[in-house]
Amino acid sequence: PWLDAPMPGVQRRMLERDGEEVARATTVVRYAPGSYFSAHTHDGGEEYLVLEGVFSDEKGDFGQGTYVRNPVGSSHTPYSQVGATILVKLRQMAPPDQSQVTIDTNQAEWLPGLVPGLQVLPLHAYGTEQIALVKWATGTHFQSHRHWGGEEIFVIAGIFTDEYGVYPKGTWLRNPPGSVHAPFSEEGCVIYVKTGHL
Repeated sequence: PWLDAPMPGVQRRMLERDGEEVARATTVVRYAPGSYFSAHTHDGGEEYLVLEGVFSDEKGDFGQGTYVRNPVGSSHTPYSQVGATILVKLRQMAPPDQSQVTIDTNQAEWLPGLVPGLQVLPLHAYGTEQIALVKWATGTHFQSHRHWGGEEIFVIAGIFTDEYGVYPKGTWLRNPPGSVHAPFSEEGCVIYVKTGHL
């Protein structure tokens, strides 16, 4: 369900949460047009991907498809003039990782994946952690493999599938360290993937 945030016009779908208002969290956040959040500091860093609309702060305006990492200790006052929906991860960064990253994925170069039909857009890497968007063409299959450091997936578009289920747009998955699967997409999809961090 959508739950109201402390600020009017801001709602959240909680995917993962460990704590109260200040928490390690993975959340889909929706800003109504003209809404804002009060100034705050990200003690554990912030990572977000704009799913719809335009999300803004004092650093700029970030349209659909923009990926942003604000490192540990960064501050901002976010808002949206026209409305926005973002996938956001809070308090999940290693303090030494002080990279500030902004990528417009609509303009970035996609690279060939490990099998035909896959394209990969790397977003960030630190230590064993790897973050990317992956585009699956219709009918693409990937071999069975193990995620030694775990894996998270958020389905941005289309339908992602493995032997355990069918995951349409808006689905969030977390596969624990050591998990094995053989993913595929019959209809095609775009997914956010984070590995090696669990």
